[in-house]
Amino acid sequence: MKIFSLLITFCFLSLCCNTPSEKLSSSSLELPTEKMKGLSFVAPSRPFSDNPMVRINDVGADWIAVTPFGFSPNDEPIVRFNTSRQWWGERAEGTIETIRLAKESNIKVLLKPHVWMHGSWIGELDFDNEADWKKWESDYTDYILTYAKIADSLNVEVFCIGTEVKQSVKKREKYWRGLIRAVKKIYDGKLTYASNWDAYQVVSFWDELDFVGIDTYFPLVKSKTPTIEELKKAWKPTVKELRRFYQKTGKPIVFTEYGYMSIDGCAHKNWELENQRTEIPVNQQAQANAIEALFEVFWKEDWWGGGFLWKWYPNYRGEGQGRRARFRAADYTPQGKIAEEVLKDWFKGAKSK
Repeated sequence: MKIFSLLITFCFLSLCCNTPSEKLSSSSLELPTEKMKGLSFVAPSRPFSDNPMVRINDVGADWIAVTPFGFSPNDEPIVRFNTSRQWWGERAEGTIETIRLAKESNIKVLLKPHVWMHGSWIGELDFDNEADWKKWESDYTDYILTYAKIADSLNVEVFCIGTEVKQSVKKREKYWRGLIRAVKKIYDGKLTYASNWDAYQVVSFWDELDFVGIDTYFPLVKSKTPTIEELKKAWKPTVKELRRFYQKTGKPIVFTEYGYMSIDGCAHKNWELENQRTEIPVNQQAQANAIEALFEVFWKEDWWGGGFLWKWYPNYRGEGQGRRARFRAADYTPQGKIAEEVLKDWFKGAKSK
């Protein structure tokens, strides 16, 4: 009798419990309608002197991510945005003009607000009391809804409700679901959230969004110039993990950011190298190999919806001189480097068909 009761209980739990490890049925899985061939567009300090979309078309990209930054001090629960102290391209007027020019050039837009936290990283934002959380969330809601209205008025294809806000997303699910509902009242395009590479599994509201967004900086290979084959091998565990996550959520996965600096060792922990980038030897081949390997691994995956390479400068005219030259030579941009030809090969279809 006791055994029979245990069996009944086990069967009941098996039928009723939907554990996180369960996969959705194939009929519940969504596939992307296209692969986004995107570039993360750097907001300029002043209005454009020339149309920057010409070069974006030349490289074969058909999407850009536009980022109107907000700013939070690391010791105050506030979000400042659209202020006169910001660069023109980070403010509403610059955002609107960038989107207008993209639309005229048949380039689609991901509008991707991102809060920059002074002296820290927005993923570490945390507060000890409810009052501070409420104050920050009130400011953040104003920030997001301001740009959601712009997205709606300009028929932006995708709007991102947040970028890498790791601790907030883990601890404040109710707030984020409420924010999503508020955005949906004023914007009817597709929605995503841009999770950091190490935090997409803790996001609890993917069910409310159209696709999973990941800022993709997974550490791969330590060597100075890893080969494409070494990189592809290093990607294998992550590909399996992402495929399982797609089967769990039923949502396509888009790399809302991916990229590599053109320096030695760029395919490992790049966030540890960023502040030293001008002191590390320039290595264009390492950057090109890393981008090539990413495309070779993911383009064939039907659940992968493409992504946005970090980053692309408007009206780029070479490296410049002095410190600026050293910075650009080491930076994430592929412009004027071997990696630009890699992008063209994939974005223009020579390798992606």
